[in-house]
Amino acid sequence: MLKNAFRFGAICLLFLFSSKAATAVSLPKIFGSHMVLQQNAEVTMWGWGNPGEEITVTGSWNQEAVKTKASNLAQWQVKLKTPAAGGPFSVTVKGQNTINLEDVLVGEVWLCSGQSNMEWTTKAGIDNGAAEIPKANFPSIRFFTVPRRSADGVQLDVDGEWVVCSPETMPNFSAVGYFFGRQIYLNLKMPVGLINSSWGGTPAEVWVNPQAISKTENLAQAAAKLQEVPWGPVRPGKTYNAMIAPLIPYQIAGALWYQGEANVSDPGNYAQLLPALIQNWRQEWNKDFPFYFVQLAPYKYGRPHEGAMLREAQRRTLTTPNTGMIVITDIGNKDDIHPRNKIDVGLRLANLALAKTYGKKELTYSGPLYKSMKVEGDKIRIQFDHAESGLVAKDGKALTHFEIAGSDNRFVPATAKISGKTVVVQAKEIKNPAAVRFAWDNIAEPNLFNKAGLPASTFNTLENFADSN
Repeated sequence: MLKNAFRFGAICLLFLFSSKAATAVSLPKIFGSHMVLQQNAEVTMWGWGNPGEEITVTGSWNQEAVKTKASNLAQWQVKLKTPAAGGPFSVTVKGQNTINLEDVLVGEVWLCSGQSNMEWTTKAGIDNGAAEIPKANFPSIRFFTVPRRSADGVQLDVDGEWVVCSPETMPNFSAVGYFFGRQIYLNLKMPVGLINSSWGGTPAEVWVNPQAISKTENLAQAAAKLQEVPWGPVRPGKTYNAMIAPLIPYQIAGALWYQGEANVSDPGNYAQLLPALIQNWRQEWNKDFPFYFVQLAPYKYGRPHEGAMLREAQRRTLTTPNTGMIVITDIGNKDDIHPRNKIDVGLRLANLALAKTYGKKELTYSGPLYKSMKVEGDKIRIQFDHAESGLVAKDGKALTHFEIAGSDNRFVPATAKISGKTVVVQAKEIKNPAAVRFAWDNIAEPNLFNKAGLPASTFNTLENFADSN
């Protein structure tokens, strides 16, 4: 009997290995039925197979068979040329076995990342969320959620699957991501794929390839000071390895970023860190895709001005090419680090993308952004970008949250008046003004807007904004 049991076990093992060999071709989870591929692009598909195994990948949009062979590392990769937006299509991957991916759409694919405000779902609770759920019937919008994972080294795959947007799936996806995608879809009338890879409470360092941190002394020193926390990783690269790297080089149109709360204690470092993250992702994808981010909302952070300084670090990141920022000082909640108005955040990000990426020039996508200053006697005149339609005090009262300083960089409250498309700032005690700052408070909710109804960003005219009192 023991001999028969051994023989049965051997047969089972033989069947297991032969079965595995017969079904050698496989794909990472990011490729699946219901996925969205980037339109009008040369998209990369990759996977695994037996070394030397001939693999053929065919998209039904042109029936062009692309062939390759798995390497000695059991890996393969092909490039497919996608058509203009449309579908549904199918993709067939054939080797010793065949994989059929059905209901594949071709359109615009966006990566959504950051911490809890990007991760926050409609189900978790947002303003007007209950009314929006039944209306979320958009079969041409697709979701892929990357689960929270960390790793010491680069991972090859993630768990997850593509799902069709519906009242059943929408409540569990990033609310900001959904409302962004819905607006893109409604304006462009083409499929939209949304990949959410975010983790609440994580500093930006964990989302960067650790090599990009270690080769920059300032970033490495700052990262070494991060203290472990119970709710997530803090060491460089931990979520990059597990939640970003496995997605590369899945072709994307661009990235959305809503993060910063976990970096308010070192805003000076963030002014270098965020551009480094953007550059790192673009290098890894080998594409200078648009990177659009959300400026922090007002909140009662622990130390004076640290939230304002982080907002200023974010504003200065706009010098990085092909970036954009939305300001949400008017739709935040200074008592809640998770403002529940996620709809307007998504819509503002969408208008930013529609204007800058998709050429909808008629859209005003930004509030006033500091451009330059000019000393005029005992006053300073501030010029703004995105003030073409004019400036207003939204509540009709005197402008708030302006401060002015002399050469000693000691700021005092100032009066500010709109003059055409500029603002003139002064204070009686400052006879020789040298600098201006605006909304320099963690919970500032200033009333300077452009006539399109969008709020002005925090700014500080000092080159080293951390030097001000």
